[in-house]
Amino acid sequence: MQALIDRIRAPYLAQLQEPLAIAGQLLYRRGNFNGSFDQVICDAQRAVGDAQIALSPGFRWGTSVLPGDPITMERVLDQTCITYPETYVREMTGEQIKLILEDVGDNLFNPDPFYQQGGDMVRVGGMNYVIDPAAAAGQRISDMTLDTGEVVAAAKTYRVAGWATVGSVAPGPPIWDVVAHYLRDLGTVEIDRINTPVIRGVASNPGVGNWNG
Repeated sequence: MQALIDRIRAPYLAQLQEPLAIAGQLLYRRGNFNGSFDQVICDAQRAVGDAQIALSPGFRWGTSVLPGDPITMERVLDQTCITYPETYVREMTGEQIKLILEDVGDNLFNPDPFYQQGGDMVRVGGMNYVIDPAAAAGQRISDMTLDTGEVVAAAKTYRVAGWATVGSVAPGPPIWDVVAHYLRDLGTVEIDRINTPVIRGVASNPGVGNWNG
């Protein structure tokens, strides 16, 4: 079996082993709301797409990268390996962004298990918000702000970068090419902040209270 794996990997080995940058801290995807490698993906989308806000799907797989280790192309690929990786940059209103967060939040926190269709919240970059999992549908998300502190207004338009569009193919390059381009220019990855939302009303709930761990 190892020989088979080696033979299949051989034509791509140089590409997989390309060192793109150095991890200045632990990079991982294991939080329900965000993780440090999620933030790298969001930061890459914002930088390459010149976007104010980034959205990234909430799933948790990929190899954690230890501080001081090289981030190879293979590490980027195993963080982003889905069959619909195409990216987009488009204009969205604050109301549309809130609707996206509310829709994903209802998939996670609907009180009826039949309507719970997801496990992790969409990751955001460049934006912060408050979520109340126990609130009614459409009322879980509040206090949306940009990293600058500016309130995300319902009627205002923002430049948003994202990937993993369900039901259609986005026009941009695959996310791993976007992240690789960003990392090659960066050198060492040092994350100043992780855009993790404030979670209300869960302190006494043992099933939800530690979801960011």
